[in-house]
Amino acid sequence: MRLFTSLRLPMFDRYILHQLLIALVATTGGLAALIWLTQSLRFVSLVVDRGLSLGVFLELTGLLVPSFIAVILPITTFVVVQFVYHRLAGDREIIVMRAAGMSSFALAKPGMICALIATILCYLLNIWIVPASYHSFRKFEYKIRNKMAAFMLQEGVFTNVSDNLTVYIKSKDHNGILKGILVEDDRQPTNKATILAESGNIVIINDKPQVVLLNGSREVIDKKTGRLNVLNFERNTIDLSSNKEQSARLKDATEMSLYELLHPNAQEVFDRDYGKLAVEAHRRLTSPLTILSFTMIALVSVLRGGFARYGNIVRPLGAIFTIVGLMSLILIVQNVATRNMAVIPVIWIVAILPGIIASCILFLPDINSKNNKPVPLSSPRKER
Repeated sequence: MRLFTSLRLPMFDRYILHQLLIALVATTGGLAALIWLTQSLRFVSLVVDRGLSLGVFLELTGLLVPSFIAVILPITTFVVVQFVYHRLAGDREIIVMRAAGMSSFALAKPGMICALIATILCYLLNIWIVPASYHSFRKFEYKIRNKMAAFMLQEGVFTNVSDNLTVYIKSKDHNGILKGILVEDDRQPTNKATILAESGNIVIINDKPQVVLLNGSREVIDKKTGRLNVLNFERNTIDLSSNKEQSARLKDATEMSLYELLHPNAQEVFDRDYGKLAVEAHRRLTSPLTILSFTMIALVSVLRGGFARYGNIVRPLGAIFTIVGLMSLILIVQNVATRNMAVIPVIWIVAILPGIIASCILFLPDINSKNNKPVPLSSPRKER
């Protein structure tokens, strides 16, 4: 409240804006926490099955929270503005303010300020925070999964480290020494190998797990002759991490910066993905603008129209269905734009036009009424 006072906002604006911001923080935080709980269930197996610590689990899943907030912020802003203003209308406070001479713009100003704050926050999330946090998440997850591969090995069990690498160990002592090792390595389709070793141990080199095999053999069948080639060794090393094609991890569109999306590297991006990257860039730029449009729709549903003594559920429901329809339309347009980049301007139109239309519906009647006010005739001067 001291911040609002320092900004010299009228008391009515401070009163409503305070309620809006508190409700926005609570609603967005609660919904983001709920989404985090549901999404983090995918990583529970890392804790239960692979012994990942709770701290690492929270750090990993916590990096997803900014992306959740960026997605739900337009929705929560609409819900908060709709709820707070509808409650004010139900308590007759808006009627009192109108009777005191406040215009629709003056009544809507706190909601628009709240929407502007949410829009700026959403731009910060979309352009800087979410790409950085999601990039850190992907790197952290990749590092953890590679490290976990070393600790997946269980005694007497054929462990599928990856789709084309299976490891079996007969026993493992308290010092971590593996006994009776069998490795089925199909990572090279033209050179599949079966490796046997008397013993070995696991080492981590550059965050990649490797098994050092001692006193064993490598058996490969020559496809041309059908002969079994056996190579005996005293020491050999098997990399348990992903192969080279997988280790050169390609960036996901969500973790790319805005510049990388608009100017992709031709060597790292397939031709079919250019549309997807362009749509992601324009989605980041337009989704904050939907906050303003959704807010104006909520304000129209409350401030425009006659007063109903026992409340009016039709206008709020109409606003909700309008938002659902707009969100569906946005998803459809984005999906079409990935295949036809000529549709990208429509993404901007769908994000901005509803807000312009709602503003005209809300403010034009007041503007016209002011322009159409009769000008009082001046009284004729008495001649002396």
